[in-house]
Amino acid sequence: MATIESDVRWGSRSARGVLATTILGSGMAMLDGTIVNVALPRLGEELGASVAGLQWILDGYLLALAALILIAGSLGDRYGRRRVFLVGVVWFGAASALCGLAQSTEMLVASRVLQGVGGALLTPGSLAILQSVFHREDRARAIGAWSGLGGIAAAAGPLVGGLLVQVWSWRLAFLINVPLAVVCVWLARKYVPETRDEQAAGRPDVLGSVLGALGLAGVTAALVEAPVRGADWLVLGCGIAGAVALTVFVVLQRRLRDPLVPPALFGNRTFVIANGLTFVVYAALGGVMMLMGLQLQISLGYPPTAAGVSGLPITVVMLLLSSRFGALAARYGPRWFLVGGPLLLAVGILLLTRVAPGASYVGAVLPAVLVFGLGLAVVVAPVTATVLAAAPDRYAGVASGVNNAIARTGSLLAVAVLPAVAGLTGAAYADPTALTSSWRTALVVCAVLAALGGLVAIGVHGNVLSADPETEPAEVPHPGDCLHCGVEGPPTHVVPARSGQ
Repeated sequence: MATIESDVRWGSRSARGVLATTILGSGMAMLDGTIVNVALPRLGEELGASVAGLQWILDGYLLALAALILIAGSLGDRYGRRRVFLVGVVWFGAASALCGLAQSTEMLVASRVLQGVGGALLTPGSLAILQSVFHREDRARAIGAWSGLGGIAAAAGPLVGGLLVQVWSWRLAFLINVPLAVVCVWLARKYVPETRDEQAAGRPDVLGSVLGALGLAGVTAALVEAPVRGADWLVLGCGIAGAVALTVFVVLQRRLRDPLVPPALFGNRTFVIANGLTFVVYAALGGVMMLMGLQLQISLGYPPTAAGVSGLPITVVMLLLSSRFGALAARYGPRWFLVGGPLLLAVGILLLTRVAPGASYVGAVLPAVLVFGLGLAVVVAPVTATVLAAAPDRYAGVASGVNNAIARTGSLLAVAVLPAVAGLTGAAYADPTALTSSWRTALVVCAVLAALGGLVAIGVHGNVLSADPETEPAEVPHPGDCLHCGVEGPPTHVVPARSGQ
């Protein structure tokens, strides 16, 4: 299949078709993340899942996504961005159908892993398509539109999820993806031309991707199962095998000519700090979002729709303010936004400790989620733009993928570790008293993680987001456009970055 050179201009029918395709594809994955959090209590009740089962339902997806997202972007560059995107959409839709038909926790976990593979294939493709298809002068505008409209999908997710779960079953939370996938495939085939990187050399680092996946799987399995099984041979074996696989992965990346994760990226102090901040902030975020739906529905007696809507102010605040804080960070430098955002996030998390049986929404939940959302709005756009600006031009796409993988891994490990740290095991999540006690302990841990991210960010020096006179302004989307993050993962930006940082 030959590559079609594209130069889509803003306002054309083709532009609207490409935007609709990419927004629907990425929005489908984002919608699924928020819906599943709302569906957890009903899902656990119907399938008889333990805390470990709920952890695996979330982590199965995150594991596949974090492990494969880097190589997925590389596959798109080499074999066609539309082709890989379409494979991801079809795969995601089929896996979603399996999730909706699951008859046991084990079957659902296996289906969620498959769903994560599809998510990894389609997630980087959305922005890669926009970057390669739109005319250079229109790329920033296209990415901004994708960000804003995709954010609406994130805002609608909790409400849609609550309605679907309450009207019929948690199964609709997955089955809704099937018709969305069909429409997305039709749009992609009609409007999206094929593009690829004709200069891509070598083969994708399949071995590195496999080692990364095995390493994350082994460590995650050990962390999730240890509170239930103790230090038995399976837990120890998974932990040791995972650690060995991750060690070999790091060694391999340092020796390969064309590695999955170029070690040179980590020679930049700002890049390392920004990704460290991403890891701890998204670990805190993943832990809070997993437990909040349980706490609201089980301890406070909220129906699924009300529980979903309760977190809506987080996304609304981000939609309204992320662009503004991105612009301010570009003007004044990102350091104090990277410090202040996580500290505000920590305050919001601590305010959530007041969300206990008998607490009112206006008096306890609303103030906490508003401060929580404000903290995210302050930090998300600046940290994403900082990661990209700190990477050399040739590694812009890889840097974005690394940042995404690190964010997903942070959430993955938080979901694996936090329930045990908070003393939540077995079926204890169904007991409001036990759940509330664990909820408060977990929130303190998450607040410490967020605050740690803010303290680490003090090490960022200078304004890495300032304009480079040698870079054409039309090539670089404004940091204010980097608001498409939702509450389950950061944006995957494929943006030319400044060199020499």
